[in-house]
Amino acid sequence: MFVWGPATRIYLAAGGTDMRKGFDGLFGLARDRLELEPLSGHVFVFANAPRNRLKLLYWDGSGLWVCAKRVERGRFWWPKAGGEAKVVLSAEELAMLVGGIDLESSRRRAWYRRPAGMGSEANIVEKRPIQ
Repeated sequence: MFVWGPATRIYLAAGGTDMRKGFDGLFGLARDRLELEPLSGHVFVFANAPRNRLKLLYWDGSGLWVCAKRVERGRFWWPKAGGEAKVVLSAEELAMLVGGIDLESSRRRAWYRRPAGMGSEANIVEKRPIQ
């Protein structure tokens, strides 16, 4: 499994995708249907209508990766987008999805996570002289 940094977003394409698509076809879907830049370094996940196959499209800075998985029995849980073309997941949620865990039956606990792009300057405290 890949390990992505906190600034990497993971986008799932809502609806079924033709799994015969390769590099160029998935690139076009990410650009046109999801309206995102495929060369951004973010991850794009597509599944077929029966939800037993999925493909990931990822730009690593030097080339495109297309990774595929087919389950022999069962199907992947897939979020309902509610009219949206894409759904954003965390890296942990993607690992759970690929591992066969239904994300609707799981729940996120209260957890602190600094938003991506917030460097150490967010922790700067004004220092005042002791009196």
